[in-house]
Amino acid sequence: MEFNFKNPKLELVFKYFEEISKIPRGSGNEKEISDYLAQEGRRLGLEVIQDETLNVIIKKEASKGYENSPAVILQGHMDMVCEKNKDVDHDFSKDPIELEVKGDYLYAKGTTLGADNGIAVAMGLALLASGDIATPKLEVLFTVNEEVSMEGAMNLDGSVFDGRYIINLDSEEEGKITVSCAGGVTAIAKIKKELKDISDKDIFAINIKGLKGGHSGIEIDKKRANSNILMGRILNNLKNSDVDYDLISISGGLKNNAIPREAEAIIALDKEYVEQANDIVTSMLGIFKNEFKTSDPSIVVEMQKIDEKHERALSEQVQDKIVKVLNLMPRNIQTMSADIEGLVESSTNLGVVVTENEYIKFEFATRSSVKSLKDDINERMELLCESIGVELELEDDYPEWEYAKDSKLEQICVETYEKLYNKKPEIVAIHAGLECGLLLDAIEGAQAISIGPNLFDVHTPDEHIDILSTERTWDYLVSILCNIK
Repeated sequence: MEFNFKNPKLELVFKYFEEISKIPRGSGNEKEISDYLAQEGRRLGLEVIQDETLNVIIKKEASKGYENSPAVILQGHMDMVCEKNKDVDHDFSKDPIELEVKGDYLYAKGTTLGADNGIAVAMGLALLASGDIATPKLEVLFTVNEEVSMEGAMNLDGSVFDGRYIINLDSEEEGKITVSCAGGVTAIAKIKKELKDISDKDIFAINIKGLKGGHSGIEIDKKRANSNILMGRILNNLKNSDVDYDLISISGGLKNNAIPREAEAIIALDKEYVEQANDIVTSMLGIFKNEFKTSDPSIVVEMQKIDEKHERALSEQVQDKIVKVLNLMPRNIQTMSADIEGLVESSTNLGVVVTENEYIKFEFATRSSVKSLKDDINERMELLCESIGVELELEDDYPEWEYAKDSKLEQICVETYEKLYNKKPEIVAIHAGLECGLLLDAIEGAQAISIGPNLFDVHTPDEHIDILSTERTWDYLVSILCNIK
């Protein structure tokens, strides 16, 4: 890649970003990237800890004049969300991310870029490799599986750290200092498959695509369409219009923390219902285009006959449960904060629907900055699932990060920003899951803030990062470290 940087140190940042982009690092597939980070730390002659979970901690002693300064923990996660456009041939388990510069922005070709949170990994490595930047003792922490379960942060041994100042580099808006975030939990509804025999029916695929998608926390307020929810509306509308269809399978979305962009239902129809079903699907497309004309103007909904033979479909009872889960479970924004204007307080995202060998599964990412409201959503889901005979499992519960107003670390970051830019940064809370709450639980007496450059359309194939913003954020981070004495 060719860049023109005012600060030559940023060349090292993007050199490392290119390197890690060659290494598969989807959530749950981090062994290779973890080993690379540990090897790079050792190559630099630094102390390296690689724990059983595959978290990597690399320690660098303080620069001259900073021997008595408090140690700093820099933190980011090594995994990325793996999303691609349907027509892109890419295997995230082995293929490198193909990078592409467009003006002042860096993209990937048809896939997620992985700047969330690869840019933190690259900045951390660049600081460790730099010999002429004066800093306190650095403890650079790269965690695993943040995007799915926060497994790395959950299993972290806090006793290995000397630092009590945590700078998380997983924020996505320059000029903002994040000081609080939502907690979350994964809710999985499961319907056990029951099949019935069918015969002499035509097979059709109903497809929804062309949606923008996005981060299920930060962009839940953008009112973007959720392909799984729309599919539920179509199936319910077919049922209410007395179209006698048999549902064979349903799928949509890849990650519960991404707003799903595509969904597919395979149905069987007698010839007498084909024209009516097609008319309903066409009318629903018109409805969706009107409802989402601002957020998702490129929405596509189509029903096409496919050359497949199916002699069995889901039973009527299972089909009914699927339609109810898709239409009745809590979804999207649930409450807005009364204390912070514009902040989503709690939400849930139906990110994944999949038909497996034994079950139809629905994965929801539930978030809230108030624990009792998160519990309330869980309890409402449990009540609904119990009433319609659906199993519900709750997994990967992680805590909210409560605001510690006017901490010493926050003061340093605010003062540094004011000196650099002659204006105040914005202090914000976000409706997304950062690892800070777990890190603060693990490291007694620690303080935390989160910063980062401008990222756009994360968790989608349109993800891109602002190169100039990255340069400014690098300068800001270096200045913060220089001011910790």
